[in-house]
Amino acid sequence: MFANLKQIFNHKNKDLRKRIYFTLLILFIFKLGTTIVVPGLDKESIGTSDLGFLELLNVMGGGALSQFSIFALGVTPYISASIITTLFQAGIIPYFVELSKQGQTGRNKINQINRYIGMALAFIQGYFYSNMFIQNGTPAQYLLYALILTAGTALVLWMADQITQKGVGNGVSLIIMAGIIATLPNMFVSLWNELVVTTTAQTLFLGLTKFLLFVLIFIAILVGIIFVETSERRVPIQYANKTNASYGKQQTYIPFKLNSSGVMPVIFSSMLFAVPALIAKFSKNGSVTLFINKWLTTSTVTGFIIYIVCIFAFAYFYTFISLKPDELAENLSKNGGFIPGVRPGRETENYIKTVLKRITTIGAFALSIIAGIPIIFGVVSKLSTSITIGGTGLLIVVGVALETCKQLESELVTRSYTQRKRGRRRV
Repeated sequence: MFANLKQIFNHKNKDLRKRIYFTLLILFIFKLGTTIVVPGLDKESIGTSDLGFLELLNVMGGGALSQFSIFALGVTPYISASIITTLFQAGIIPYFVELSKQGQTGRNKINQINRYIGMALAFIQGYFYSNMFIQNGTPAQYLLYALILTAGTALVLWMADQITQKGVGNGVSLIIMAGIIATLPNMFVSLWNELVVTTTAQTLFLGLTKFLLFVLIFIAILVGIIFVETSERRVPIQYANKTNASYGKQQTYIPFKLNSSGVMPVIFSSMLFAVPALIAKFSKNGSVTLFINKWLTTSTVTGFIIYIVCIFAFAYFYTFISLKPDELAENLSKNGGFIPGVRPGRETENYIKTVLKRITTIGAFALSIIAGIPIIFGVVSKLSTSITIGGTGLLIVVGVALETCKQLESELVTRSYTQRKRGRRRV
């Protein structure tokens, strides 16, 4: 790690440092935008003190929703659009299935469609949130606020594109990570005030114990996430007429991550639970709200079980949609490769499916623990919804950080190889 930092600050990597500084500048502008309240509103007229089921979206947006800022929606509409088009690629709509098979051209087209769908969803969500959180507004005002929030989402996506093209890492992922990290200091301050500052002399020791327990569980979850994110199952590969000596005695393999679906199953499940709660809060129907609070919230036993089942289901679905065992087996056969002891074709496909099922089961179980511990801790400790151990947020931060570090290391290795090659030519 320190060696990589030394290489980054080497005078030969000046352009790489510029890209890093550019990325940090864009992230700073994003954080600054999360503090700018939608024009025409004041904090007294905004009822976002208790977000409840929307707290995850608020954390992903760096607290922008609680401020009802111009970036209140963040990149959430784009993520929702990506989820929708991913479902379409599973065979629901043939047009999207064909695009998924067209390589980079198809991905660019799908990404463009995601932008259009995302803008439509941003306007709809903006109108819903305006109606929910702004008191005594008129329909025309709600439409205006929805338009402002949609423009804010468009600006955030543009900044994310600038990071991807001119900075370091994936822009959308880095913006989400920056938003989550930005909320951590306030969370710990709120926790300290709630557990320690507001306690009496008799309960001070108990408050300090709870605070330390929270910190220890937070660190344990962080370590567990790093372990899960870096774990992988390596399937050995051999190629016809080529021995291991051809690769410098290094074994060729296909790495399957233990958690191949990443954080998407948790986001899927959270958004699925948010829909009925959002409708209930928007309609303001007492009986509907009572039913949802009793059966469809993660703080209840029934809702928690459904939430975990959804995580498992989406983990299997997203893993097989993104990795596609049939295409892996076909591409392996075309390139003259095979798995030792397994016949090419159908047997290879079935073998890959078996491996994915086994590791996905373990990965989904670990993901359920990571996502479930904050919910259980919140119910037991009775803390406010703005205070959470992390779970989903930490999973996103760790995943994005690891991918960005890998990209930087790859960039440094490529530059080092190019520089050595140029030096040999001069000699």
